[in-house]
Amino acid sequence: MRIPIAFAVLAAATILPVSAQMTREQKLADFQQLAAVYAKNYAPYEWKRDALGFDLYQIGPWLERAARSKDDLEFYEVCTEYVASLNDAHDVFVLPSRFSASLGFWVDLYDGRVVIDQISRPTLPLEDYPFRTGDELVSLDGKPVEEWIRANWKYSISANDRSTRRQAAALITDRPQVYIPRAHEIGESASVVIRRQSGDEETYTIPWQKRGTPITVVGPIASPKAASRKAARAGDSDLPAYLQPLAGLYNLRRTRATDATLGIGSRSPVFTARPQGFTQRLGRLSSDTFYSGTFTAGGFRIGYLRIPDYGPPSQALALQQFDTEIAYFKENTDGLILDQMRNPGGSGCYAQALAARVIAEPFRGMGFEIRATANWLAAFAESVALAKEQKADKSIIDMLEARYKDVESAYLANRGRTGPLALCGISLEVEPVKDRSGRYAAYDKPLMVLVDEFSASAGDMFPALIQDHGRGLIAGVRTMGAGGSVAYFDATSYSEGMASVTLSLMNRKWPIDSEGLPAAPYLENIGVKPDLDLDYMTRDNLKSGGKAFVDALAAAMAEHIEARRALQ
Repeated sequence: MRIPIAFAVLAAATILPVSAQMTREQKLADFQQLAAVYAKNYAPYEWKRDALGFDLYQIGPWLERAARSKDDLEFYEVCTEYVASLNDAHDVFVLPSRFSASLGFWVDLYDGRVVIDQISRPTLPLEDYPFRTGDELVSLDGKPVEEWIRANWKYSISANDRSTRRQAAALITDRPQVYIPRAHEIGESASVVIRRQSGDEETYTIPWQKRGTPITVVGPIASPKAASRKAARAGDSDLPAYLQPLAGLYNLRRTRATDATLGIGSRSPVFTARPQGFTQRLGRLSSDTFYSGTFTAGGFRIGYLRIPDYGPPSQALALQQFDTEIAYFKENTDGLILDQMRNPGGSGCYAQALAARVIAEPFRGMGFEIRATANWLAAFAESVALAKEQKADKSIIDMLEARYKDVESAYLANRGRTGPLALCGISLEVEPVKDRSGRYAAYDKPLMVLVDEFSASAGDMFPALIQDHGRGLIAGVRTMGAGGSVAYFDATSYSEGMASVTLSLMNRKWPIDSEGLPAAPYLENIGVKPDLDLDYMTRDNLKSGGKAFVDALAAAMAEHIEARRALQ
């Protein structure tokens, strides 16, 4: 797995072990600092307290555990578990380590079982390790995979149990210390039991591939870090200069790396099978942001376009390509499938801009409830000043001034959050994209959006906008439920940990009912429930390149077009 970008930029080198542990007082100071970061900045506090029963302000038992921790690694475990208790896919405690270990093969859950879906043959030659993708991992070092999943749970929190369980399974064979404090406490090799597809069980001794130097202790130090690090808020080069102070609010991307999972953020679809007669358009050139094409099913011509993430290198180029494809699909298809499975998110405003190209009527955009802090007051004030200095349109200045007043009102009232605010435009009402003559140019034919449990953050937001407006059919598996903007904070001075923190709550058009949770207008933990269940995660799909899934998808889209036409 890759180390999070924000951390990689800030950590120039791995901290090497020293001879002694942190003192009790340093641990207590660090944990209180971590708790204070969340107490001040965490937007979904009331939601987590009321809906999930976790009150991050109640730190007494956590302080006791921190004080009792026998060593620095155990202290890191306490911090990790505290943040994991939020059950927030955006929030994770990050260690200053670049150590990781892998067995050279990777696993995921198919039909509920831990199945191998990637093998590095340079690392594990076929003649020595003849197992294949589709074979099942039974145990590692004598511990059954279910025990490993339970042990990895707190390192894998992803807002809902299905997403978390998949991530926990992936960590059985791929262990980054950036998330797992004791990841380095492994032998030189692992004893692995694999059940072949024939039903035979085979045992292998597989060496761990280790990279980087692990942290073993932090040690007592006379003062905090030599260099102060402020909250790392993701910038956005596509934003105007006067919006850059607010860039952290536009960052809707899951923070936890998931590179061990096939297809995360990949331009090509996770399934290698293609519908019969598929003709590819985009996806061959390095400059192509999307993968697209057309095929015929049920007598209808259907367009397909994959949105790999909502953080393209250039939003301007991506929107230009999207507009070109939409214009083609409007003229040459009867319906369109937008595939955003395994989309880790990105910019919320870019996601809303894409929605304005497939929703052909004015619609209510996503509202953001912002945790009102002095930092955000200053950021909005700076944005207003820059907008005036750069002679921005009066409507933009008016919008920024209104947002400043909203945040100021919540801050002075000490009520924690604002109401739902528009961050990507003057109001929550969004106009569809228009052509040069001023007419709506959005795609207006039957639409399907593909989602799964790794559709996260902005990948939650886009299908929510489609569903809230009744614009199209949402197909797949419930999205992750990573429902806000996120930033990294320097969270513990002595132990040099960082933490990602949810700064806002996305607010939908109306409350959503969800099993096990109170009805609420939030995406956090609730996600987007599909209108049509289509589950890719079966061993048959893994072995066939997703042929059964693609066949079901094509048939469902043809039926959707037929049903829409019957209503006209």
